[in-house]
Amino acid sequence: MKRHEVLIVGAGLAGQRAALEALRLGAEVAIVSKVMPVRSHSVAAAGGINAALNEKDSWKDHAYDTIYGSDFLADQDAVEVLCREAKRNVLELESLGVVFSRNRDGSIAQRAFGGQRFNRTCYAADRTGHALLHTLYDQLMKFRPVIYAEHYGLELIMEKNACKGLVVYDLASGNIERIYAKAVLLATGGYGRAFSVTSNGHANTGDGLALALHAGLPLEDMEFVQFHPTGIYGKGHLVSEASRGEGAHLLNGKNERFMKRYAMHAMELASRDIVSRAIQTEISNGNGAGPRKDHVFLDLRHLGEKKILERLPEVRRSVLDALGIDVARELVPVIPTAHYSMGGIPTDVRTRVVLNERNTPVKGLYAAGECACLSVHGGNRLGGNSLLETLVFGRMAGKEMASFVKNQTWPAPRAKHENHAQKRVHALLKGRGKCNPYDTRRNIQRLMMRHCGVFRNERGLRALQRRLRACKVESFKWNIGDTSTQFNTALAEALETQNMLDFSFAIVESALARQESRGSHYRTDFPMRNDAIWLKHSLAWLVKGRIEVGYKPVVIRRIKPVERRY
Repeated sequence: MKRHEVLIVGAGLAGQRAALEALRLGAEVAIVSKVMPVRSHSVAAAGGINAALNEKDSWKDHAYDTIYGSDFLADQDAVEVLCREAKRNVLELESLGVVFSRNRDGSIAQRAFGGQRFNRTCYAADRTGHALLHTLYDQLMKFRPVIYAEHYGLELIMEKNACKGLVVYDLASGNIERIYAKAVLLATGGYGRAFSVTSNGHANTGDGLALALHAGLPLEDMEFVQFHPTGIYGKGHLVSEASRGEGAHLLNGKNERFMKRYAMHAMELASRDIVSRAIQTEISNGNGAGPRKDHVFLDLRHLGEKKILERLPEVRRSVLDALGIDVARELVPVIPTAHYSMGGIPTDVRTRVVLNERNTPVKGLYAAGECACLSVHGGNRLGGNSLLETLVFGRMAGKEMASFVKNQTWPAPRAKHENHAQKRVHALLKGRGKCNPYDTRRNIQRLMMRHCGVFRNERGLRALQRRLRACKVESFKWNIGDTSTQFNTALAEALETQNMLDFSFAIVESALARQESRGSHYRTDFPMRNDAIWLKHSLAWLVKGRIEVGYKPVVIRRIKPVERRY
């Protein structure tokens, strides 16, 4: 049994920024991560981080673009905090040593990103996430926090709506143990691996969301899954929005810049949901490229090799590695790819996890980053706002936890949660059925992509419901093959697949219930946005093995909903 004042689950940007802030304020901090911290998925965020630095821009303009881009589902109190704090956080990163790209006058360079009226996205070439994470990690190591790398979170220690710690599986030793804490932060990232075509790394299996769901807590707005327009065809890896920010064009199989039909003014720099639907519509209408007409092209050739090498080196390298294509000379085949989860663990604007539609906080439990839903992204996230969210609300979580733990006593040790986690693990190790979690995972990914992707409808979602239930039955008959406990990656993947199944049900049930189209959630059988009925957040609880859906209001302040056009 171990104990720490602050326990942070997840070592990406949100977790590291929270840890740094809590340590600066004198709290004792430990970090749990199933990967080594510098391998966290935050390094994959390439394009940039938003902040109103230009004197002609303002945080209010940034907030308006964010709320407009969210299809008015974002909570405006949270958005105001995000945008007001943006400049401060970016300048702090600069002072810590992040090497941002520069203008000729030495100021931080900013590029255009979709859905924004200003060049607001600060960048470090197209390696921004990598630059931020490694700089933060360097700063964090000055404080020498305890880091439990390659530890997998199994169960939150919850007692009477208060969080007391976490039960973990140590992959190296094979042990299952309790880590008690006065405050716990969930900062575990997204769940793109629930889909067969995704830009997400293999670690993004939604484990933090499952921890909350299994603890009896709701998940918010799970129907809103963002598909990035430009995933590499056949791979899913991302061609950063930085490419379109620098002037790349989208072409269909007829060599047309088709975005003029969908967003006449913004073209390729419309919001991601609109561009993704435009691509999918072109393909569905027979205007796709290639022998199967199942993709479109991204054209960077006119940017020139010099500009590409200076501002988009990682785009060039990743496409060359994946397809053997030089973007300076050839067209890049692209398709929409599952990229980001707007929904997640509901919190208030202070990052405290809430347990109901009245926003009642759970004592000692916080969430930040992609696994959280504040909600600053609503129905659709603008590029450049995710890195910003991790830093603004990671910092806030660290500050809140450092203050909270000062007056808290240590919880009394109890073995109940550890015993429950042991039973879950032993059931998987002893399984002797004819099924395996790898096949089940592939089925989930394929089904989610087919029926819950860029376009959805009731018929497809009902079919998905039935097939996921069959996957759930199948999961009780798994044989994972490896019965050892040390470095059992088969066990870890089985646990991830169990989690994936449960939060996928939350996505599907929430998508079925929302009979409208808003942001990234597009129902072909309900193609219009309906503010009269659906201007509200969904909440999904796991109750006796089934998902129950409820709702809570959107926080609206000075910006009233209007029709969204680009």
